[in-house]
Amino acid sequence: MRMSMGRMGRQLLGLAVAGLTLATGGVASAELGQPRPWEWTLQESGSPVMDNIVWFHNFLFVLITLITLFVLALLVIVVVKFNAKANPVPSRTTHHTLIEVVWTLVPVLILVGIAVPSFRLLFLELDIPKADLTIKATGKQWYWSYAYPDNGKFEFDSLMAQDKQPRLLGVDNEMVVPVNKVVRVQVTGADVIHAFALPAFGVKIDAIPGRLNETWFKATRTGMYYGQCSELCGKDHAFMPIAIRVVDDQEFASWVETAKKKFASGGTSTYASAAGPTQ
Repeated sequence: MRMSMGRMGRQLLGLAVAGLTLATGGVASAELGQPRPWEWTLQESGSPVMDNIVWFHNFLFVLITLITLFVLALLVIVVVKFNAKANPVPSRTTHHTLIEVVWTLVPVLILVGIAVPSFRLLFLELDIPKADLTIKATGKQWYWSYAYPDNGKFEFDSLMAQDKQPRLLGVDNEMVVPVNKVVRVQVTGADVIHAFALPAFGVKIDAIPGRLNETWFKATRTGMYYGQCSELCGKDHAFMPIAIRVVDDQEFASWVETAKKKFASGGTSTYASAAGPTQ
């Protein structure tokens, strides 16, 4: 029995080490702008808005942890100090002005401390600065179409590519934007309600038919960034990824010239790929 318990302990330790290695290895090898194996935190930030979201998230996490520990300490004190055995003659005090003032003012101050950065973050997200580039994103069942009205008014569809990695996130035509430029994204839906969401940029906005919503981002690093439709929009909702390639100014200008020729006909698909997504 002792040998089996020892063997079991070594096996459990091996599994724990393997899991830790896999988790850290996944984090080390994963690229910016996409989910990571064993990820339990927010995606790494790629924009000033996401920087603020991460800070606000961490601030709230510390605050609620302190509040939880404080309440737990009060419960332990009450259980230990004010049980019938330790305190056979309970106090009959019914009012305590100082305590009542404190338990009224402290929660108010905590809520104000939360509200101020919250409103500041909302203002940052909703107040779109002067844009260097405008892109129109149209959600369709079940893919995205992107139009570049500032760069020749060309438009193209972006469908999930079954032969590209990462799985379920790779597309045939990515949205391409320049680095360190303010990109205004006008979002609408062609058929049902979709949602344009990109975690690394802190962007999530509904794409509603007949309505034009706006959001913005400013990518601070080059690379590929992935998102997905975040509104249940039909049977292939899980198969309409968003892929944004951030490049330098020179590469973006070169891509625009190529895109003008490639999508010059203006003919975009009105239906998804005939092959359909693999499930």
